[in-house]
Amino acid sequence: MSGFHEVRFPLRVALGVSGGPMRRTEIVNLSTGREQRNGRWRNSRRRYDAGSGVRSVADLYEVMAFFEARGGQLYGFRFRDPVDWKSCGPLVSVTATDQAIGTGDGVRKAFALVKTYADAGGGFERVIAKPVAGSVVVAVDGAGVSQGWTVDAATGVVTFAVPPAAASTVTAGYEFDVPVRFDIDRIDVNLSGFDAGRIPTIPLTEILP
Repeated sequence: MSGFHEVRFPLRVALGVSGGPMRRTEIVNLSTGREQRNGRWRNSRRRYDAGSGVRSVADLYEVMAFFEARGGQLYGFRFRDPVDWKSCGPLVSVTATDQAIGTGDGVRKAFALVKTYADAGGGFERVIAKPVAGSVVVAVDGAGVSQGWTVDAATGVVTFAVPPAAASTVTAGYEFDVPVRFDIDRIDVNLSGFDAGRIPTIPLTEILP
């Protein structure tokens, strides 16, 4: 991913950030009173407000320093979503069978990490491009595989030295960050307003792989 710094937004601030996934839906109201809905985006895109995580002048300074080091909107960076940051739910532990990432064919060696959100009504498969180094675990047909594979923490691609057997199910578990960038090139700070409880708006937007 070009124009990207493999550094994480300050975690202490990120835990208080507001935001989440966003969709773009077009709704047409018909003359009959009915409506037609069309999803204009294939993927969701996450947006956050980092300002809501700022609790002190020290936090504010840390965010401003991070903003300067990224050149405003110029360089992307890693961000931990305060709710959705693992291959499983936030209150359970990662396992190697959390997410199916592909089916072996005896030839294919590379498998991209994905996370599936699904229920009886439908589902969505999200590409995970920024796994946390050292957090990824892998299994083939339910059996953990501790060696013979590598993962690129900058792209989220798992590569096996020997291709998994045909028809085998490849699964993985992991922690991950969201690739984002600042959505502004200016941060307005008013300390008198900050002391009165008003915090600056510092929008972040997801960079889709």
